[in-house]
Amino acid sequence: MQFKYPELLWALLLLLIPVLVHLFQLRKFKKTAFTNVSLLKKVRAQTRKSRALKKWLLLFSRILLLAALIFAFAQPFWASESALIEKDTVIYLDDSFSMQARSKSSDLMQAAIQDLIREFPANRNLSLFTNERTFAQVTLEGIQNELLGLKHTFRQLSFQEVLIKANSLFHSRPGSKKELWIISDFQESMYQLRDSIPDTDVHLVHLLPQPISNTSIDSVYISTTTPTQLELKALLSSSGESESTPISIWNKDQLIAKTAAKFLENGKSEVDFSLPKDAVIDGKIQLNDGGLAYDNQLYFNINSKKKIKILVVGDISAGFLRRIFTDKESELTIYTLNNLNYTSIDQQNLIVLNQLVRIPNSLQNALASFKDNGGSLVVIPSDAADMESYNSLLGDKLGTYYSEFIDTEQMITSISFDHPLYKDVFEKSVSNFQYPRVSGYYKMRSRAPSILRYQNGDPFLSGGEGLYFFSAPLDPNNSNFRNSPLVVPSFYNIGTFSLNLPSLYHALSSSTHIDIPKSLKNDEIARVVKEDYEFIPLQQSYSNRTTLNFEEYPLEDGIFDIVIQDSTISKISFNYPRAESDLSYADLSNAPVTSINENIPELVSNIEDKNKLQELWQWFIILALLFLLSEVLIQKFVK
Repeated sequence: MQFKYPELLWALLLLLIPVLVHLFQLRKFKKTAFTNVSLLKKVRAQTRKSRALKKWLLLFSRILLLAALIFAFAQPFWASESALIEKDTVIYLDDSFSMQARSKSSDLMQAAIQDLIREFPANRNLSLFTNERTFAQVTLEGIQNELLGLKHTFRQLSFQEVLIKANSLFHSRPGSKKELWIISDFQESMYQLRDSIPDTDVHLVHLLPQPISNTSIDSVYISTTTPTQLELKALLSSSGESESTPISIWNKDQLIAKTAAKFLENGKSEVDFSLPKDAVIDGKIQLNDGGLAYDNQLYFNINSKKKIKILVVGDISAGFLRRIFTDKESELTIYTLNNLNYTSIDQQNLIVLNQLVRIPNSLQNALASFKDNGGSLVVIPSDAADMESYNSLLGDKLGTYYSEFIDTEQMITSISFDHPLYKDVFEKSVSNFQYPRVSGYYKMRSRAPSILRYQNGDPFLSGGEGLYFFSAPLDPNNSNFRNSPLVVPSFYNIGTFSLNLPSLYHALSSSTHIDIPKSLKNDEIARVVKEDYEFIPLQQSYSNRTTLNFEEYPLEDGIFDIVIQDSTISKISFNYPRAESDLSYADLSNAPVTSINENIPELVSNIEDKNKLQELWQWFIILALLFLLSEVLIQKFVK
């Protein structure tokens, strides 16, 4: 038994007072003469004995009454060993988008906040953190308003990251017991519960929505293009019962199409929209769903086409490139070496050296400067090439060397389907392909990865990151590659990559970089603006373009204007990642934790039961009343 106020036990010394009063209480007896002396002596003896017994009984009852009252005011209790140890509590509150799922009348996160405010002691110190915010050594009363104002975020800490963050927030006070509460829905894609924190009680609060159902817009892409229209395909998914769902597409505030998405048994659906090919669209696809709110819309934009500037240098016909790079999408100029205007080189996005016999030193220097400024280069060698001039440009600066010419026919049989140049070109790996051939080629070694290879394993096309090298001349006398199905995606994608224009949309939190076809002056800065939200991305200006890099920003979805000197140059769309749209939850049965709870009140109740104090002061009050009653009875019935 322990006492809440043990200092009050000094009052037990007061028990000496009734004892002393009893011991030193003296009474004088007066003699009275009676005739029958023998009878009076007997009665007198019996009266003295009964009075002595009564006094002792009263003494004991009063001592016990006083002792019971003193013990009651000292508040005795029984407690487990852990109940008396100071608690160092850290709470992780999941504020990711999956916590938008609803349970009863509110979403999971708001319900958890309300339970925390109601159940956790308002003035007890704790540390609380979310996926983005941290409150160290505070009270719930002090951060209540900030918790109630929390917004959902697209960021999500893994279970291991939660443990690392929590471990850094414990104050490590000697003798304290560390407790970690993890409040989340524990999505299967986010959590792998393997690790734990030594000497820490980890309590999980597994919140689940009712019902588990969500419909989301997963992605959007252009499926086909005709001379007058383009087909926009939206991919949707649904968990739970799949029903026909209305879906609409907007251009700014104007509704331009509306249809219904019908889901297959696997919960997937595809919806097609037809749009004018050359239209500039600030688009939003939207559906109505009672599940998660963040994935009910997807922003995209189609900008006016920025033409890619391409320069071809060579004395050999390059008519096949005019058929690939049309006037609608590019500005293609072709010069012979003698007619080349060197001042135009820095203004290009892509330069193709088309079977030059020799690369002059002046052109080497201009191309090296062009590449340093972010330009893209394609090298197609001549069958009579001066390898010294080629290697002077490519060897030291670009890490590629040509050697002897192999006068042997080879088939181009190996395609690197994983290379970015052929991404989304092939639906699957092709085995029965009509392979192009060459009559002769140069042996080539390069630091760049091989894209196309001959049947003997030597590279036909190598490159990446704006540098591409062919090992054989492409004129019809040496190769039929110009007539191969590979020629269009190869050169078209090389040209597209030379000016990295914005896609339909980008995902937040992913590393994104785009090019705008404008060079910044010394006092110019590119800003990214959406209504009242504005930020300045990382940017690097070249002679023919400016590259913008997006990593930490923006923090919200939508369509943003890229502004230079109050003039909108282009637009870019961002959407939240869709990883949390799949409402599949982790199995926590084998998690290395102290307890698993369905809600916060259950966790608080379990902890209170474990650390419960059994107070005894009420029993001592009852005892005091009993002793008081016994004194009354003694006074009344004991003579």
